[in-house]
Amino acid sequence: MSSSEQQQEIGLYIAYGALMTMAFVPIYTGSIASLSGMKRPTNAAKRKKTDSPLEDSDDEDEGITESLSSSDAWMFPVMGSIVLFSLYMLFRYLDTEILNYLITGYFSLMGCAAVAKTGLMVTKKTMPVSLLKAHVSKYRLTLSRQGKRLSHVSFTVVHFMLLGASVLLTVYYSMTKNWIASNIFGFSFSINAIQLLSLDSFKTGMILLSGLFFYDIFWVFGTEVMVSVAKNFDAPIKVIWPRDIIGYILDGAKSEYGFTMLGLGDIVIPGIFVALCLRFDRHMSWEREPKGEFRSTKFSKPYFTACGIAYILGLATTMAVMHVFHAAQPALLYLSPACIISVLITAAVRGELKDLFAYTTEEEEDKEEKETKKDVKKSKKEDSEKETKESESIAETEEAKQQPEEEGDDEGEEEEDYVAVDKSESPKGGKKKKGGKGGRKKK
Repeated sequence: MSSSEQQQEIGLYIAYGALMTMAFVPIYTGSIASLSGMKRPTNAAKRKKTDSPLEDSDDEDEGITESLSSSDAWMFPVMGSIVLFSLYMLFRYLDTEILNYLITGYFSLMGCAAVAKTGLMVTKKTMPVSLLKAHVSKYRLTLSRQGKRLSHVSFTVVHFMLLGASVLLTVYYSMTKNWIASNIFGFSFSINAIQLLSLDSFKTGMILLSGLFFYDIFWVFGTEVMVSVAKNFDAPIKVIWPRDIIGYILDGAKSEYGFTMLGLGDIVIPGIFVALCLRFDRHMSWEREPKGEFRSTKFSKPYFTACGIAYILGLATTMAVMHVFHAAQPALLYLSPACIISVLITAAVRGELKDLFAYTTEEEEDKEEKETKKDVKKSKKEDSEKETKESESIAETEEAKQQPEEEGDDEGEEEEDYVAVDKSESPKGGKKKKGGKGGRKKK
């Protein structure tokens, strides 16, 4: 093997390592960030207020915006197939350049917001609070109506700086399509998606991964659709790395080098399953020992660790098969079984299979809170039944009081009827005494 070939071989191994790193870092970061979407149990102390101007106390318990149910998981491969085939037909029969302009514009707008949000997340974790407090002022814009606050927005100069940087990056990417800028967008999309999307149960997660397992096999091995769309779709929906980074650097990026790539779907879909494992670890840990800061990441993470390692091994297997057979591989063919089997084995070994399948996002509420809601509901039901009985008793009493009066009224009506008849029958038009005995006898 010549030195050039050795260099390319080493460069390819570096590319595989880089892709694995770029895949796992967003999964880890997004999973940690998803803990903020868990509902705080009632027996957990609230987080201490921070002096950082970048934090907004009103957003301390920010909920997850989207939760996927079992019905969503069943439909996901179907909708994905429709979208994929539609893109394939568009690229085949329409001008690819015009389509990519439109796609670039859309993803640039979305990416600008995603990069700014990710940058804010990184700044919160890396910048010392003392430095921010000393040099950064916090402003708040409030929208109110008749003295009642409708909404508010808190911001600092750091927010504007991050937004400006993301706008510049967006313009740079749109003009150059630089692969590093593309990877930054891919990172941001992945982290935000894993943080904001939630699976409502492990059953839903397994349905989703199983469905996409067959989806990937069909569209990669059965047709040319997915590979064709991936090559023509010029947007930051993948992370890429030069196949020979050594030659790329030595030549000053002047020569044409191929790129290895990994779709964001192969990061986000398993990523939200890994994030579910981390939230389950937090739930089980709090059930066993409910003390300390609930938002802390210092707790046992057996399911998160097992699923994370399985993801890395599954991705390594994908790249090994791709390297040996020199053909594109559907990553979910290896990632889906790896993630599902690792979780099931971990639960079986720990004797927690029942807890695993019983867990849902509703289980993130504390049992005490559930019991409180149950007691309140029971109390309201008892009060309602008591009020109904009291109303019925009062109604019966009133009916009993009114019955004699009604009988008296009926008697009076009979007498009045008699008088009227008596008047018509009397030849002299004389009046009979009202209520007299004779009248009753005559009647």
